Amino acid sequence: MIITRQKPFSEILEHIGGAKKVFLVGCTLCATVCKTGGEAQLRDMENALQKAGKTVTGWAVLDPACNLLEIKRLYRKRSGEIDAAEVILSLACGGGTQAIVEIIGEKQVLPGNNTLFQGEITKLTLKEAQFDQKCSLCGDCILDETGGICPVTRCPKSLMNGPCGGAKDGKCEVNNDLDCVWILIYNRLKKFGRLNEMKKIRVPRDYSRNKNPQDLIIK
Repeated sequence: MIITRQKPFSEILEHIGGAKKVFLVGCTLCATVCKTGGEAQLRDMENALQKAGKTVTGWAVLDPACNLLEIKRLYRKRSGEIDAAEVILSLACGGGTQAIVEIIGEKQVLPGNNTLFQGEITKLTLKEAQFDQKCSLCGDCILDETGGICPVTRCPKSLMNGPCGGAKDGKCEVNNDLDCVWILIYNRLKKFGRLNEMKKIRVPRDYSRNKNPQDLIIK
């Protein structure tokens, strides 16, 4: 799940600038769950823009926004509304926004959301959603050595070889609200009789495995 937070409306208006006509795009997946780019949020944005003197030529919730084929289908079906707009406001993640740029490149595409992290859903109700960051998409996964708990992401210092000297009473010195991830890892490995993994010296992470940009083809 890609976690997003909608930009302040004042910032969105500033980026739109003097443009009067806007087409809105959202996403049925991550942005809908995050309540930043689903149908309800697009309707709210349409109302807010109209009150600010803008005209919304149309809107669409893509399934999903990062699918280039879906964007092509949207443009074929709604080209009149899109062409009538001066800018496209994307309420998807950064990936979805860039996908829109790739297909509808003749239009200025503006991000309406800030893309924060990849996370897991820990609470989801009609009124509230909560997400925790557990993975940094680093391309060099060591979960097999750390009991399925990621120190790269969940340790504020991304320590690879055990806890720092500041951990106290099981809590992190950087944020006392956090459990020290290396103590969690220790307890997890102990549960499965794998404490020998704690003695392993891990070399610095191989950042070449997370080269940017990169493409992946699955056959």
